[in-house]
Amino acid sequence: MTILDRYLLRQFVQIFVICFLSLTGLYVVIDAFGHLDHFTAYAEEQGNLIGIIAQYYGYRSLSFFDRTSGILAMIAAMFTVAWLQRHQELTAMLAAGISKFRVIKPLLVAAVVVSLLGVANRELVIPNVRDQLTRDTKHLSGDQSRDLEARFDNRTDILIGGEKTVAAEAKIIKPTFVLPPALAQYGKQIVAQNAYFLPATAEHPQGYLLEEVSTPRKIGRLDSLSLNERLVIATPKDTSWLGSNQAFVVSEVPFRLLANGSAWRSYASTGELITELGNPSTDLGPDVRVAVHTRLMQPFMDGTLLMLGLPLMFSRRSRNVFLSFGICLLVALSFSLVSLACQSLGGLSLLRPTLAAWLPLLVFVPVAVAMSHTLRT
Repeated sequence: MTILDRYLLRQFVQIFVICFLSLTGLYVVIDAFGHLDHFTAYAEEQGNLIGIIAQYYGYRSLSFFDRTSGILAMIAAMFTVAWLQRHQELTAMLAAGISKFRVIKPLLVAAVVVSLLGVANRELVIPNVRDQLTRDTKHLSGDQSRDLEARFDNRTDILIGGEKTVAAEAKIIKPTFVLPPALAQYGKQIVAQNAYFLPATAEHPQGYLLEEVSTPRKIGRLDSLSLNERLVIATPKDTSWLGSNQAFVVSEVPFRLLANGSAWRSYASTGELITELGNPSTDLGPDVRVAVHTRLMQPFMDGTLLMLGLPLMFSRRSRNVFLSFGICLLVALSFSLVSLACQSLGGLSLLRPTLAAWLPLLVFVPVAVAMSHTLRT
């Protein structure tokens, strides 16, 4: 690594960190003051108000980095070039025989590293802390109840519903499992006081353990039910590990889909999204397929955004830093709007998921290539 590389990388990292901390700090200040009463109430029980706020927004910063890393990398690269132009350093480099591409080479490498950090954050870090990310300021402890989003198990046609969920216990409060005609031998639904999600073990498959069953009455005297020779509802009469007033409903619908609703998609890894798409029990919409393809294309989209911005800086003669910032915002806004529009159309099934993910690249890559001539002259 040459002195020039270290100098440019230092400038890039400084600008990137300053922009990220500034935007994150602005978000924290606005949001924290809007929910200060929730933090204060929770601090009266747990103590250490500053620690609670720092922990809450520490997790939020991971999600914020995921959303802004590509744009911040472009802004950092463009500001670095604008800084060189403003202080006549770029002119000196070109006069010394250093090509424009050689000047931006370390910036491109730094942008690639930022993009890879964004992928690692999205695929490895965020899925492991999604429980903290799904909490809002009203549910800081994680043991409060939240609304449940009812879902069908497409394999058994059972509608899994209830009043509330408790994420910390994987618990459904007052669950109501509506049964299809093929499983309605002893009623149209199973109602209980609580239900707990149990992962698959050697003793039982994945499903929900219902406690204090009220409907149907005397569940312990009823036979277990099967569908296509597969056990669906286990009762105490045929299942030794169940209590007298318990039932077990076999289902591959994971608890996180009930507890987090559509928000789970934002905090799931790409592998988890693909797994759920292949799960016959879950009927996920086209928006999830669009999300998978978009994530696969994200590094290329970050690179395209960068190559849209850099040629603009080399084609300009003005050294006004604020004007450069305005150009950054305009380019990023245009690219983001087109990307969001394509994703929305894909989520509404107006575009195929693959086309919804690829269309922004099909639109902007030719523009970036046409503009890149300023880097070769």
